[in-house]
Amino acid sequence: MEKLVGYRKCLTEQIVILEKILMKNKDLVSILKVLESIGIDNCYVGADSINQTVFNYYHGYQFNYGIKDYDVVYFDDDLSYEKEDKVIKVIKNRLGILSNMVDVKNEARVHLWYNEKYQTKREPYSSVEDAIASWGATITCVGVRMKNCKLEVYAPYGLEDIFGMIIRPVKKDFSKEMYDERAIRWQKKWPMLKKIEW
Repeated sequence: MEKLVGYRKCLTEQIVILEKILMKNKDLVSILKVLESIGIDNCYVGADSINQTVFNYYHGYQFNYGIKDYDVVYFDDDLSYEKEDKVIKVIKNRLGILSNMVDVKNEARVHLWYNEKYQTKREPYSSVEDAIASWGATITCVGVRMKNCKLEVYAPYGLEDIFGMIIRPVKKDFSKEMYDERAIRWQKKWPMLKKIEW
């Protein structure tokens, strides 16, 4: 079967093609449906599980190849660990066997633990979309969610790089070393990827 081609198409066509590809990943579809049924405001599945599903499609690999987890992100002004833990438990309880495959984070409180863990001065995000736009590479900065059984896509840098298999840096919250390490790791698994230097 001929592969769907999203590269150099208009954004509307790219979103349709992205949905067709992502819907082939049964684990991702199950997670998206559960999240829609729970109804958490401003919640997306994003980052590597999205771009790696696309990488796997174009490489002819199993759809879950290389995906270590599915990042579920949302935004809640309540910065307490207790509230985030409650949301994590609600999501994981509904996911059943897939619960070990998700990493749930309230992006409003990332700076609290990230700065302590990595000795950085990351500023608080203003929204979940602000967080998604900061994820290190343009192909990582994609979030998806289901609304009325239809995929909604947030892609602040568009989808051209994901379909062109291009790793391009987003320098907001990433260092050159972090970017290079990620790019090298990805290219070993998905050799069609092309890296734009920092």
